[in-house]
Amino acid sequence: MRWSWRIGEFAGIGVYIHATFFLIVGWVALLSWQQEHTAIGVLSGIAYVLLLFLCVVLHEYGHALTARRYGIRTRDITLLPIGGVARLERMPDNPIEELYVALAGPAVNVVIALLLLVGLTWTNGDADVIVLFDPNSDHLAERLLTTNVMLVLFNLLPAFPMDGGRVVRALLATRMDYTRATQIAASLGQAMALLFAFAGLLYQPFLLFIAFFVWIGASQEANLVQLKSALHGIPVRNAMLTSFRVMSPFDTLEDAIRLTLAGSQKDFPVMEEGNLVGILTQEDLLTGLTQQGRDVPVQEVMHTDFETVTPTDMLHSLFVRMQDSACDCRTMPVMVDGRLVGIVTKENIGEFLEIQAALTERSGSNLRRQLLKG
Repeated sequence: MRWSWRIGEFAGIGVYIHATFFLIVGWVALLSWQQEHTAIGVLSGIAYVLLLFLCVVLHEYGHALTARRYGIRTRDITLLPIGGVARLERMPDNPIEELYVALAGPAVNVVIALLLLVGLTWTNGDADVIVLFDPNSDHLAERLLTTNVMLVLFNLLPAFPMDGGRVVRALLATRMDYTRATQIAASLGQAMALLFAFAGLLYQPFLLFIAFFVWIGASQEANLVQLKSALHGIPVRNAMLTSFRVMSPFDTLEDAIRLTLAGSQKDFPVMEEGNLVGILTQEDLLTGLTQQGRDVPVQEVMHTDFETVTPTDMLHSLFVRMQDSACDCRTMPVMVDGRLVGIVTKENIGEFLEIQAALTERSGSNLRRQLLKG
């Protein structure tokens, strides 16, 4: 994620902090100063925020490490003003596994809250347990205890794609098609987003930001699942481009400019003596032109760590690979016995889906006309 800085790594998962995170630190520092008018008060407020976000990081590691048990990698964890985001490469296909992954984060906060409760009960002797749940307490541990309980309750609200919404999707998916379950969970999430927005206008403006992210997240995930469903069962051969231009590693970037301007192709396979040796992407071309000029050979800037597919691979699996930022494969060569027979790009997958949708609509219209005639 842009404007993020790496602050550490645990269990092979990098933790990043986004620049906007410092806005909430500054906001809390300002509020603490207005209330306390002392440096100690400001430092206490900042310490509370940092410990709170440590709990958030542990929450995200709950998701990430549970997902790892099912062979799912986590790209990174990023801290934002609204909380943490663990970028899993995908969600489990098995609804029960998704249920466990979704519940693992809140479960971490339950454990933290129980540890704080035991510690506070031990140090306060016979104090009433209810008294310990005070969000306005001057005692840092008591505030963290209350906050972790609130995090559990808030995250389990059925606002997809939050944890509670994923729990709903997983439970629905045990009884119906995954795509339909996602659509229902996303609709419920967007309804919750409207409630957040309404509450934000009346009581807490910060809820407006949460409402925005829930609404957008629910819409994007529903569209992504629908897209994957539309591609399911379709082989790569049905969508691959078979008419395309290739380059030699000894061609120059000037040649690449000419081919780019002459057609719509953005990325070019690089062939030498019938063998695929690299991919020249549009980003490679632009970077090479900026740093080295027009006369540089293609082999100086091309990608050599590319991935390939076969015509019999499934489009939905290919689409998932293309969505993975670690793949860096906007264009995928299609190979048969070491021969390049086609290429697949994100753009032509989109065009293929548009054509399929138009054909489906036409078939539906013809069927309706036949039914009306009958």
